[in-house]
Amino acid sequence: MRLIDIGHGNLVSDEAVVSVVSPDSAPVKRLVKQAQDDGKLIDASYGRKTRSVLIMKSDHVVLSSLETDDLMTRFTDTERF
Repeated sequence: MRLIDIGHGNLVSDEAVVSVVSPDSAPVKRLVKQAQDDGKLIDASYGRKTRSVLIMKSDHVVLSSLETDDLMTRFTDTERF
């Protein structure tokens, strides 16, 4: 298990993430709204523009201000700390 920095000092387990998607499409916007209504939305963007949405195995949805490409680079980096 590795912890991945998703911005502003927030970390997620690489094993807990199902996917990282862009927040621009209508289905993702509906998913974020539904997670907010269900109390399963975690806003890790610190008030900045949401640039990535992480979908977790626990059905939580995490918002990040980092670009999707930047996050994917962090997930696929084989160097461990």
